[in-house]
Amino acid sequence: MFCLLIALGVWQVHRWHYKDRIQREIAAAQLRPPIPLPDRPTPYQKVAITGRWVADKAAFFGDQIRNSPGGELQGAQLIMPLQRENGDAVMVDLGWVEGKIPRPIPVPAGTAMVSGYIQKAQNFGPFAAKSDAARKIFYTLDPVKIGAAMGFGHVAPYTLIVLGPKPIAGGPIPAASLPEPPNNSQQYAFTWFGLAIVVVIEFIFFARKRLRDPA
Repeated sequence: MFCLLIALGVWQVHRWHYKDRIQREIAAAQLRPPIPLPDRPTPYQKVAITGRWVADKAAFFGDQIRNSPGGELQGAQLIMPLQRENGDAVMVDLGWVEGKIPRPIPVPAGTAMVSGYIQKAQNFGPFAAKSDAARKIFYTLDPVKIGAAMGFGHVAPYTLIVLGPKPIAGGPIPAASLPEPPNNSQQYAFTWFGLAIVVVIEFIFFARKRLRDPA
């Protein structure tokens, strides 16, 4: 048991340093300008894509309640499509908006550049709430299914999450920063090492008792 607990503690120390490195990379990427979308993007870098907005299509992802001075507001993440030169439609998460029915917002005509970070398709399995493709309300961020509900046959296998400052009142509220994975491995390591010490102390008491009373 002592060896197992020490091994778990060492494993968490390695994870602690690994996550710390990722967090430092994210902090550095947050300060850099977006880069053109690479072939293998990660969710920890800012990227930019170009295309033309399809201005009459929109969908909702999720169901989120937000507090306001006037009380609770119901809303969701607004998804709109951006058509790229290769014909693929990219589902773009513009941010949280108030409402129960997805409605497109005014978008620029012509070629536009949009920046943010890439989110791969999510699969919550049987525990996900049932989406309503007819009403274009989804509870799983699956860009292919969302795009198909909008009538697109060729959809990029990722969603672009827009980054930006808080917009003018009434507009979508985009993500404020790149996603940052939590790093709790340090306290987990201390927990495993602490339990290993407890095992040693318990063994010492047990051994002393047996030595005093061998029978």
